Amino acid sequence: MYITEDNMRLENELEGDGPFEALLLMPLVVDITTERVLFGSLAANIQLYTPKAREIQLTCSTGGATIKEQRARWERKRIRTAKELVETEQRYFEQLELVVVYFIEILKAKGTLQPDIRDDIFCTLKAIHSINRTLLSNLEDGKFGLAFDIFCPQLQLYTTYTDNMEHAVKVLQEQMRKNKRFARFKKLQESRPEFQGLTLEDLLPLPRKRVYQYKHLLRDLTENTSPDSPDFEQLTSAVKAVSEVSQHIQDQARRHENYLQMLRVQKLLKGHRSKVLAPGRKYIREGWLAIVPPKGEELKHKMFFLLSDILLMTKPCHPLHPVHSDKFAWQKAYPLIEGTVEKVFGHTKSQGGLISLTFPEETLLVMSNDQEDINDWYRCLSAAIGQLRSRSVFIQRKDNLARRPIRSINNSTPMEIYTIAPKSGGKRSLNTDQNQLKDLNAKSQPMNEGTRAKRIRLEPNATIRHPDAAGPVVEQKGTNCIIL
Repeated sequence: MYITEDNMRLENELEGDGPFEALLLMPLVVDITTERVLFGSLAANIQLYTPKAREIQLTCSTGGATIKEQRARWERKRIRTAKELVETEQRYFEQLELVVVYFIEILKAKGTLQPDIRDDIFCTLKAIHSINRTLLSNLEDGKFGLAFDIFCPQLQLYTTYTDNMEHAVKVLQEQMRKNKRFARFKKLQESRPEFQGLTLEDLLPLPRKRVYQYKHLLRDLTENTSPDSPDFEQLTSAVKAVSEVSQHIQDQARRHENYLQMLRVQKLLKGHRSKVLAPGRKYIREGWLAIVPPKGEELKHKMFFLLSDILLMTKPCHPLHPVHSDKFAWQKAYPLIEGTVEKVFGHTKSQGGLISLTFPEETLLVMSNDQEDINDWYRCLSAAIGQLRSRSVFIQRKDNLARRPIRSINNSTPMEIYTIAPKSGGKRSLNTDQNQLKDLNAKSQPMNEGTRAKRIRLEPNATIRHPDAAGPVVEQKGTNCIIL
């Protein structure tokens, strides 16, 4: 703890050397877990150890309870959460065991399903049953931190299982239609008293639901566990790991729900142009809106489908159509990135509302008699257009940052390695080489010593003497290359 002037003055006041009554007028916050008394912004995060501060800590209360009573309340919450965790885990494990014993093991022994089909339906459920047996054993022994410390590294089994969930449901439905032997077996097993009226379709989603329960139960357990407890760090890590898996499952469920909505819209549209399924495209909403014509004609009611990047305008097919009587005909798709949306006031006499949609090729004035509905349309359109434009700006900035900057000739540092090519049809002259090198050196920019490139100088008829050599000087004819 750092001793500051404010801290010393505050401590003196708490010991009776100053106007303690003035201190009581300041907003008081008690951090019970770290045993700190915080007085407003003056003594934020200052830990006090004086006897008077201890007395204040023990007598201050939230709701009339002392610190000891508050700690006792937290302990009761922790015990209650721990009990709920153990009891729900026991029930969850029993249900897992029903699937493993009465379906997976028997189907494997009888060969009612082929191994690949059986794996498609049950995926990693047997492995999940195995790791939860260990988890339940540790939880029943009261080893909550150790239990989840062993369990969390194997959460990938839950991720794999939930990612395969939709495919498993499709394969199960297909086998129920095609494999009569499996259909009879499934009905017989579900009629056992152990299942208590549950079907296989009810039991398969249990691991996905259990991850959500782990997230909330672990968070409550950690919040009511003392930081001094040996389980606190392990439980904190478990909350983080389970929350990540839970978020992954939620994102996966959201993507699947969006896919189902897009598939439904695709089936509602007719025509070869009605291809709405596209990577990254999301369904937002749909509904009837009336188009206000510019020349005072009758209102035209259209069905609009708002997706994340386009607004589809459709009209209903003829009710007597032999095939497409319940579908909509594609009329036009408006790209939202090019559009703007505005509210129009004063034209509906306090009922409903008007929205102006402006695109490069057309401007639409749409109307609804429901005020709440038109407001929701405006919010959804504004949000979709705003997200598209912000994403476009982000991608453009990212592209600009990814580009390599173009250096100017004056700012660049050339590597002064010169290759002097002789003129074709002529002899190479030493004087010509030297003149060319002088011109190049004169044009080059000065460089720092750390980055100075090596320069080449050609000297004719250089005389070389080794410093340690004894004897006459040796003259060499020709051109010597000296690196400076």
